[in-house]
Amino acid sequence: MTGGDIWSVLLVLAPTLGALVALQGGGWAIRIGLALGAAVSALGSVALWVSVAQEGVLRYALGGWGAPLGIELRIDGFSVAMLAMTALVGGAVSLYSTGYFRDLLPQSSDEVPHGERGARYFAPLWLLLWGALNGVYLSGDLFNLYVTLEVMGLAAAAVVTLAVTSEATVAGMRYLMVSLVGSMLFLLGVALLYANYGVLALESLQAAGPSGGLPVLALALMTVGLAAKTALFPLHGWLPSAHAVAPAPGSAILSALVVKGSFYIVVRLWVDLYGGGSRGGVVFLGVMGGAAVLWGSLMCLRQVSLKRLIAYSTVAQLGYLFVMFPLLFPAGGVANTDAWAGGIYHALSHAVAKSAMFLAAGSMTVAVAKDAIPAISGTAHRLPMSFLAFGLGGLGLAGIPPSGGFIAKWLLLRSAVETGQWLWAVLLAVGGLLTVAYVLMVLRYALERTEPSEGFQPVPRRMEWAALGLALISVLLGTRAVEVIALIQLGGPGG
Repeated sequence: MTGGDIWSVLLVLAPTLGALVALQGGGWAIRIGLALGAAVSALGSVALWVSVAQEGVLRYALGGWGAPLGIELRIDGFSVAMLAMTALVGGAVSLYSTGYFRDLLPQSSDEVPHGERGARYFAPLWLLLWGALNGVYLSGDLFNLYVTLEVMGLAAAAVVTLAVTSEATVAGMRYLMVSLVGSMLFLLGVALLYANYGVLALESLQAAGPSGGLPVLALALMTVGLAAKTALFPLHGWLPSAHAVAPAPGSAILSALVVKGSFYIVVRLWVDLYGGGSRGGVVFLGVMGGAAVLWGSLMCLRQVSLKRLIAYSTVAQLGYLFVMFPLLFPAGGVANTDAWAGGIYHALSHAVAKSAMFLAAGSMTVAVAKDAIPAISGTAHRLPMSFLAFGLGGLGLAGIPPSGGFIAKWLLLRSAVETGQWLWAVLLAVGGLLTVAYVLMVLRYALERTEPSEGFQPVPRRMEWAALGLALISVLLGTRAVEVIALIQLGGPGG
């Protein structure tokens, strides 16, 4: 096996083994499992980044068995960028979780008391989800994408229920049902393609040039199933309640990472496999994305719950990812590389900024023991690092320079202007203004001067550092965009 082969296997295997270690119970077992997953994911993503930058697109056949019998891995700039982003966010979330559950970490593998369920089972579920997510980004065929997507969805649904409340159970079951139906539609589309072409490897299907009634039906089924998992408007109903009731580190991974896995597959289908599909299809995806931007942003302005506000912000920000499609494939033109870079860069910058916001919000709500936005009044003076992390993440989402969000939205805006698609340009501008409005609404409450509350609880510094670190990375993405964009163009349209 080559170095790339080994790292590709370890990126899936190490978090899974870490989950088994963490499942043994005890604070040290949980920390060792998290450290194993974080260390291997960081090293592996860097190693593959270097390999792709030097050699271009990588292809591995595990065990020497290629298509159609074996498992093939395909790694290009897009997949490596997603792996690296997952490693960054995953490491910070893992660190944060050890502080978030600090007083509840079980000391033995005996039966876990009712209140310690989250502390005991968050790490194993998160690590299992992490391994599956890495598997999504490495898979080179549709069946393995289905398997890893299913594992990811089951683990994510379990994370939602860790609060052990009736509200959490209902939200978790709703998400589970949506996830299972989405997976069923995706699998049905996979079956139709296999029946028509007899292969499942993405590159083999791409060479076959899928077209006609049956392949188009397969694309439609798979897109609807994945859109539900990605919480694309109007299939987003499960997301706000699931994010609101999950523990803060769980909300961060749901919003920043889980929905990106299904979006990644949508991109592979529409861009790599179908070459953009039809103009009507990409415009429809863009319309749904535009509706998500407006609806999600307006809902943010109506919220009194801090976590629900951030959850609806996720609905809005995910809309930009789908606005990429009509910009990427303009009428009568070749693929627009600015739109590609802007859409993927937004996926990366959103993941870092949104996870910073959820972690910072988690620290503030733990400190005041309430989730209402007015309840965080004055927290900026008591938790300045969390306040700064939330502000930097939020303004990055709005596209304020020098954040990564600014680079992403500037590229999308430029592609809209260059291709004469002015409605999308107006939407991007309006969406940015609405984002500024709801972020400043939260910051205003946090900055208010209030009398010290007797119920205010200090939070571990590692929780604040984890959130602030991600927020600073979201700014760094705006200053080091050239290197990242060069990477994601490798293997992309026109790359």
